[in-house]
Amino acid sequence: MSNYREEQLQDISKRFQIYGEILHAEPCKIGHINETYTATYAQGGINVRYIHQKINRHVFKSPNEVMDNLMRVTTHIRSRLEAESVQDLTRRVLIVVPTRTGESYFVNADGDFWRTFVFVEGVRSFESVESSQQAFEAGKAFGAFQNYLSDLEGKRLFETIPRFHDTRHRFDTLLQAVQRDRLNRAKNASTEIEFCRQHEAIVDVILKGLESGEIPERVTHNDTKFNNVMMDRKTGESMCVVDLDTVMPGSVLYDFGDMVRTTTSPTLEDERDLSRVNMRMDIFQKLAQGYLSTAGSFLTRAEKDLLAFSGKLISFTIGIRFLTDYLDGDHYFRVHRQGHNLDRARTQFKLVQSIIEQEEAMQRFVDQL
Repeated sequence: MSNYREEQLQDISKRFQIYGEILHAEPCKIGHINETYTATYAQGGINVRYIHQKINRHVFKSPNEVMDNLMRVTTHIRSRLEAESVQDLTRRVLIVVPTRTGESYFVNADGDFWRTFVFVEGVRSFESVESSQQAFEAGKAFGAFQNYLSDLEGKRLFETIPRFHDTRHRFDTLLQAVQRDRLNRAKNASTEIEFCRQHEAIVDVILKGLESGEIPERVTHNDTKFNNVMMDRKTGESMCVVDLDTVMPGSVLYDFGDMVRTTTSPTLEDERDLSRVNMRMDIFQKLAQGYLSTAGSFLTRAEKDLLAFSGKLISFTIGIRFLTDYLDGDHYFRVHRQGHNLDRARTQFKLVQSIIEQEEAMQRFVDQL
């Protein structure tokens, strides 16, 4: 870490209600958007760790709204856990450390928004599912997260990223990128573009359900990647859900769909060998079992009827976003090789095809739970 960063974090450490001396800090690989550090403090003769994080203002245009949502959500979840006499609270939900003046964040002279969390010890995350039990724990964790927030009262949460899961908007943006073809790349992706056109009919299903009220709007996580679940290092039990900046109004189907996308295939999202991309039924079944064990009590029939469909839709949507970025010049997603975003799109579309082939069996399994 550069001297500038050390000096910066020395200053940040004095802004929050942490009573001890900062010993050192190091960059922390939590997420890919915000600037995050693990900081160690000497407190009362022992070393205690905290997370200092600078919110990315390019992605989150209104960090104050992000923090308003985060405080309402974490406070409510903690109150629910306390009412249930759940033990180990500081490992079950993120704890925001207030500033010395009682705020949830600090804004420095450069206009940067900083926040601090209690470090959750004894847990780890995984980039990919290593067992069906892990899939069960992930489903259980995100289902419990939604369940705890199903009775959140008060004003509607802010939309921290507007139209984040608006698949119609994503689809129309793709067609515009195809029409522009500013880098003459459409010829390399003709098969993928045609695949999208052939499956346009699925784009509006959830959107229309939300508009009509048949599918209820709920408080949802909106980034339910498998690595956003912290699991106990010893027991493997899911402890808490992290990366809450995209918590906002949405559909539980978007959350479950992204769980299917990120847990059921054995490959990473940029796998070039498409023969390896496959929706594994055994993993899906454990994921669904875990999810419905905690979320099943509040879901409507309409939501349950679309759980298998949701995995197809979200995989399709993410594929559209990768393909659009490829056509437009790779400005949104970071790439590490030529055609990286096209590879990512192909992987998503292969997963969509695998889900289509198994969708009826997937939904039959859900219906019997």
